[in-house]
Amino acid sequence: MGRSELRKHIFRMLFLIEFNGEDEMPEQAELYLDDIEGLSDKDRTYITAKHAKVVERIKEIDDILNTHTTGWKTSRMNKVDLSILRLAVYEMKWDDEIPVGVAINEAVELAKKYSGDEGPSFVNGVLARLAD
Repeated sequence: MGRSELRKHIFRMLFLIEFNGEDEMPEQAELYLDDIEGLSDKDRTYITAKHAKVVERIKEIDDILNTHTTGWKTSRMNKVDLSILRLAVYEMKWDDEIPVGVAINEAVELAKKYSGDEGPSFVNGVLARLAD
């Protein structure tokens, strides 16, 4: 499975957080992963580990987002965009394997697929501010 595909699944699992309690997430994550056809053990481990790393830093990531957005606090953001931004910020700040430009581009691509009409430009604008 390619990095973009892996990233898509991590984003989807981050999105699940918005609708499930912390105590429900382990079971929900397992159900989600079990539903991915042909998922290798290596890919499952990668998705699970990266998801956990992002979740560990959600408060810190949200603080960064709240500091770098004007008029858009995380509490008001579209949940799809917020999930995409959380993953991208994690990759930009703490994932040395992902170049900043790639993290931004992949986030915009996720927004094109999963967000509304304004999502890609919103995600790009927020991440561009963070990249400076």
